[in-house]
Amino acid sequence: MNLKKEALKILKDSFVGTMATVQQNKPHTRYMTFFNDEFTLYTATSKQTQKVDELELNPFTHILIGYEGKGMGDEYLEIEGIVSISDDESIKEKVWNKHMKSWFSGPEDPDLVILKISPNAIRLMNKKGEEPKVITL
Repeated sequence: MNLKKEALKILKDSFVGTMATVQQNKPHTRYMTFFNDEFTLYTATSKQTQKVDELELNPFTHILIGYEGKGMGDEYLEIEGIVSISDDESIKEKVWNKHMKSWFSGPEDPDLVILKISPNAIRLMNKKGEEPKVITL
C-alpha cells in the first residue's frame, strides 16, 4: 500500500486524536474528534473555548491521530497544519452528527464553529519500528 493510502486509512479509521495549540508560548494539548476530507481535517468546538482564543493568536497546530493503544508498533500520523475558524453553515452541516447534541443544539447553534486544519506536513509514525515516513501532499 502506498503511503497516502495508508495515511488515509488511518484517518478513516480514527476519529479521536490530540490537537496542540500554543498558550502563553507553551504547548497546550487536548483530545478532539476529527473528520476528514482527504487530508483536510475538521473538528467542532465552541467559539467560547480557549483553543479558539489560542488559534486566533497563533493558527498553527500539531495533531497526533491513529494510535490504537495496543502498544509498540501501532501506526499513527503526526500532522502539522494551519487552522482556520469557520462558522460557514455548509461546513457545519457537513461535520454535524448526533454525538454533538451533548454540546450544541444543532448545526445552527451560534456557538458552534468548525476548525479546518490544512496540513503542511504529515508523517506516518511507528510503523513496526520503522523510521518516520513523510507523506508528500
